[in-house]
Amino acid sequence: MGMTDPIADLLTRIRNASAVHHETVDVPASNMKLRIVNLLQEEGFIRNFKFMSDGKQDMIRVYLKYREDQPVISHIERISTPGRRSYVKFKNLPRVRSGLGVAIISTSRGVMSDQQARELRLGGEYICSVW
Repeated sequence: MGMTDPIADLLTRIRNASAVHHETVDVPASNMKLRIVNLLQEEGFIRNFKFMSDGKQDMIRVYLKYREDQPVISHIERISTPGRRSYVKFKNLPRVRSGLGVAIISTSRGVMSDQQARELRLGGEYICSVW
């Protein structure tokens, strides 16, 4: 797997770091990943993130979030993959855990939560779900 699916790699690193209660996790940067971690922060799943550039490889440092010693992210899952893209129409936007979770959708107007996509009446590629 690895770099064949950089988004899956991002989610796996977050999942693994959360499981062992790391404070932060570093991932190779991309615009798509920046949009995803930005959304995770907006939705309260991570504390913060920082873009770091050393001239060679740009990285994103993700500051993980815990509540009563438990990771706030209990589940983060890749839905659409390079091998099997998953698209949803506006009418079929997923509701993750009855709205307690978030589906991240890549729409024609950018990467957003299922809630934002619903408000804008947009479908798109179903990147991942988080709760």
